[in-house]
Parts: sequence; C-alpha cells; structure tokens
Amino acid sequence: MAIVETAMKNFFLFLSQNKPLNQAAKKWGLRFGASRFVAGETIREAINKVRDLNNKGLVCTLDHLGEFVFSREEAIEAADYCVKTLEAIHEAGVDSNLSLKLTQIGLDIDLDLCRRNMHRILYTAKKYGNFVRIDMEDYGHCQQTLDLLKELRQEYDNVGTVIQAYLYRTEKDIEDLKGVSLRLVKGAYKESPEVAYPDKKDVDENYKKIIKKHLLNGSYTAIASHDDQIISYTKQLVKEYNIPRDQFEFQMLYGIRTQSQIELAQEGYKMRVYVPYGNDWYGYFMRRLAERPANVAFVLKGMVSK
Repeated sequence: MAIVETAMKNFFLFLSQNKPLNQAAKKWGLRFGASRFVAGETIREAINKVRDLNNKGLVCTLDHLGEFVFSREEAIEAADYCVKTLEAIHEAGVDSNLSLKLTQIGLDIDLDLCRRNMHRILYTAKKYGNFVRIDMEDYGHCQQTLDLLKELRQEYDNVGTVIQAYLYRTEKDIEDLKGVSLRLVKGAYKESPEVAYPDKKDVDENYKKIIKKHLLNGSYTAIASHDDQIISYTKQLVKEYNIPRDQFEFQMLYGIRTQSQIELAQEGYKMRVYVPYGNDWYGYFMRRLAERPANVAFVLKGMVSK
C-alpha cells in the first residue's frame, strides 16, 4: 500500500509541473473537484468564502494562485492582485491575512522587480494593519526567500514566512529566525534525499522538534497540519510550558477537515484557514491530490457523478 501511495504522490507531483496542462486548466474552470480546495476564481468569490468561515469562528489567509510566471508583466499583474486582495479584505471588513509566493511576483525574473513588488504589497498591508506570509517553495528557492525576508524585515514587521520540516537545514533556520512569525509545515514538494528527509518518521520528529524550539523561543508560531498527532502534541506542549494562546495558531487548508477546524476554534484556539483562489489553480490542486489518496477518491467520485 505504501508503494502505491508513493507512486501516486510522485505521479501527481509530476503532473503539477506540467505547463501545457496548467494552461488548459485555466480554460476548464474549477472542474473535476477543484472547487473543494479552491475558494473561487475571483476576489469577490474568495471574500464571500472568507466571510462564511469568519462566521464559523475561523480566521483566514487568502492566496491568489499563480504558477509559471515568466514575464515582468505577469509578475506585476500578480503583485497587483495581491494589493487588490489586501484592499478587498479591508473594504469587506473580514478577518484574513495574505499569503503569496515570491516566484509569482518575479523572483525568477528579476530580484529587484520582486523586491519592489514586495515593498508595494507590504506597504499596503501595513497601511491596513494586515500581515503578509511569504510561502516557501522548493529547495532551490529557500535561501533566496530567507535572504529577501531578512532584508524586508529591516523595514516591515508585518511579514513572515514558512519553514518546512522535511529539510535538513530547518533546525538551523529556526535558530536564525527567532522572533519571526513562522508557519511550520512538513513540506509538500518532491525533494532529493540529499537535502530532505526521505522517511516520514524523521520528518514528523523534526516537525515536533521545530514546533517546540520556535514556541520556547517566544516566537509566534503557526502550526499548519491536518495530522491529529501533531495537533495533540502541540496542545500538550503549550499546556506543559504555559505558552499563551496568543503566541500560536493552528492552520489548515480550505476544504480539508472542515469540521476539525471548527472544533479547534470552539475549543478556544485560533484556527486559520488557508484560502486559495484564482484561475491558475492547477498546480495547487495537483499537490493536494499528491498529499492524500482520500483527495483522489473524492475527485474521482465527483467526476463519475457528473
């Protein structure tokens, strides 16, 4: 069974990087089950979903999806969407942060362009009292992301990033990022065993280690996991060390374990939902299918019922 699951994961991760399929998906719309994991194609649709989640006691982070950005014009357009999203959050009065990928706003095209786009986005967020989370991408972009984050934090304190537990370098990164708001995740990209733990058991152990380290450093920590063992571990940890609830939050993805999200909020924990939207949903959707076989079964069931 484990062999089949690994093969399926690798297959969907391979598909996630297929550029022709990504282009075709933009024409399909949110079909084949994607609407379960993507909140809509427009800002208005996404804001409405955020409002619904807020009404259930959940806070959010919005992400305008985008992959394979190759031109300055596309990068500027993506940054414009980030600014528009922050403005829409403010105008609607909903409780949501913003998440973004640096490659979407020009990291692979021109570092200066990416830097200017980030300054514009962070200026807007600060004006509205909001926070921006820089998503971590594959290993090849890790150091670039952390370098730019360090530079941006010299001027803005309303920005943080994501740290992935499956990388060998992660524990050192946690030490260097003391005091920075971090979202801690296991990691969703296919990486070489030269840079990442290949064994799930080792990833889980490292995940627990960095959660404890960042919390005990007194740093704000977002534990982004659907794993009951990780959630229980965090609950026990904060109880044992008397860590205040305003120093951490749980995070889960839109469309996954919705009832568990609501239950955590009802228990008095801050529970933030990662809410993606936009027509460039294909790569994100494939990575969600890669993560859990149950997601694939859901999609196949939806396709048969159409």
